[in-house]
Amino acid sequence: MNDIKATVFDIQRFSVHDGPGIRTTVFLKGCPLNCLWCHNPESKAKYPEVMLYENLCIGCGECVAACEDKLHTFGEEGHKIDREGCKRCLGCASACVAGALTVSGKEMTVSEVLSEVMRDKSFYDNSGGGVTVSGGEPLMHADFCRELFREAKEQGISTAVETSGFGKWENIERLTECVDIFLWDYKETDPERHREYTGVDNALILENLAKLDSLGASIVLRCPIIPGLNDRDEHFRGIAEVLNKHTSVIRAELEPYHSLGKGKATAIGKDYPLGDMKSASKDDAKLWLEAISKYTDKKIIIS
Repeated sequence: MNDIKATVFDIQRFSVHDGPGIRTTVFLKGCPLNCLWCHNPESKAKYPEVMLYENLCIGCGECVAACEDKLHTFGEEGHKIDREGCKRCLGCASACVAGALTVSGKEMTVSEVLSEVMRDKSFYDNSGGGVTVSGGEPLMHADFCRELFREAKEQGISTAVETSGFGKWENIERLTECVDIFLWDYKETDPERHREYTGVDNALILENLAKLDSLGASIVLRCPIIPGLNDRDEHFRGIAEVLNKHTSVIRAELEPYHSLGKGKATAIGKDYPLGDMKSASKDDAKLWLEAISKYTDKKIIIS
């Protein structure tokens, strides 16, 4: 079973924002949502993608020579890639000597990922940390996650998964056997706004959350707050209601909007819907925390 594969686009060591203690966060590609503010746009597609950082390009033309279909061009608008014609051979990235072309995504087995995770076991032991799987959407790789978590638990490593909750209940239920903490995204209270902002409504997400709560799983509610979209009292009340209603939800973590996704969207040739929206300030985050705290006694922190 440890030869099950998933496409990994990043492994971040010494992470302190994805669960308790010092953790290693494994990011998997593939997501059924299309959030306007996505800070990992390279996670949406399940397959590896070429990322172009044009500011690093020296115009050497090695990518042109490496691409059989001649999809790289140089002109007044700079270095461009015809991505519709790309067969994802990834040869251009291998040929790039300047680091302007990189590949987001690498197929890895459970054993390969676990080997990376095990490198920092002493830090987990000393800090109460462990491994967290994020994305993208880990529920799209349920078999991979379950096996990785099972083997991590055998090694005495704590496990956590960050999920939108949009997936088959049976996949979530199977993970409860080997996941210590669920980091559950709560993006928008109103169903129609949720669909507008993410591409899906929140009915299945709330249904799955209620089922998970009934099993007594340890759940942390993660709430991205986006200025001008969901930073309003109705949604703040909704966050508080979820906290108050579900006894297994131990706290909420507010995630103020940041604009880091814009550069990565550009690098994979995608538009960024929020344009030049600035990152939220610390003062904004404090006001949001105070607004939600009026409606609940549950713990709320700013991530």
